[in-house]
Amino acid sequence: MFEKLRIKEHMEVSNCQGDHVGTVDAVQDDAIKLTKSDSADDIHHFLSLDDVEKIDDNRVYLKEGARIPEGLGTKATETA
Repeated sequence: MFEKLRIKEHMEVSNCQGDHVGTVDAVQDDAIKLTKSDSADDIHHFLSLDDVEKIDDNRVYLKEGARIPEGLGTKATETA
């Protein structure tokens, strides 16, 4: 289990394959708030802390099967 205090603003968030999903804006309660600049719809999206697999080298890795909202990360750059 990781400590949510280790998750800091501007850390990269990646899926289980290491692909960019977003960038941490803040941690609010039991969720990671992502920056608007990483979303195709220009709004903040949230990821559950329960979906975090590990934190390593200034990067948050999500578990396989984590619920990732549409239009984040590489999907956002593909549609832009």
